[in-house]
Amino acid sequence: MPLFGMFIDPLYMIMLIPGLLLAGWASLKVKSTFAKYSRVPSSRGLSGAETARRILRHNGIFDVHVEETRGMLSDHYDPRSKVVRLSPDVYRQPSVAAMAVAAHEVGHAIQHAKGYAPLALRSAAVPLAQLGSYAPWIIMIGGFLLHMLELVYVGVALFTVTVVFQLITLPVEFNASSRAKDQLAQMGLVSRADASGVSSVLSAAAMTYVAAAVSAVLTLLYYLIRLGLIGGNRDE
Repeated sequence: MPLFGMFIDPLYMIMLIPGLLLAGWASLKVKSTFAKYSRVPSSRGLSGAETARRILRHNGIFDVHVEETRGMLSDHYDPRSKVVRLSPDVYRQPSVAAMAVAAHEVGHAIQHAKGYAPLALRSAAVPLAQLGSYAPWIIMIGGFLLHMLELVYVGVALFTVTVVFQLITLPVEFNASSRAKDQLAQMGLVSRADASGVSSVLSAAAMTYVAAAVSAVLTLLYYLIRLGLIGGNRDE
């Protein structure tokens, strides 16, 4: 099987390129959109940290803390420690971009508080997804070198876990963005112009998750085709 030569396999390149192009575009889009709206002050003059805390209080969530973390666009909600961690530009700045990102991360905290099933499923899958992020490649390379097709199957099975995790992530992220926009509007924290900017920032961010899912699915399809598990052409 020429799977070990996947980097020069024309089929692999044909299937990989769309995902790479989409991922590259999504990365540029989210960075440029965030930069654009980071220069636009929020109409209420609220920083990301203030926005996050107001939404948490509005929803009666008092056991979730808001902290500053290092890195650019490193914002996330940690359900284990119940902490919304915001990057410096989001935590401190009173911009439309900061408001959008902070509200999105609080959206995850609201999901957690309300027992949103896809978030619970994603959180439970994190250990397997972490294993599936590096172990498949080690196992598959070992299978190629040792000419053991069974090991390749094991590697592909583990990689499938990563693909499933990416797919589960999509509804979680889209729902968090929807909650963010609803909360900002209901609480009167955004003007009409702010709302348009918030929507642009969240839509750009969502595309990064779509790109990751597309790339993962295309990679899995490549392996399934080359293994003859779909398409009927097993490459011996």
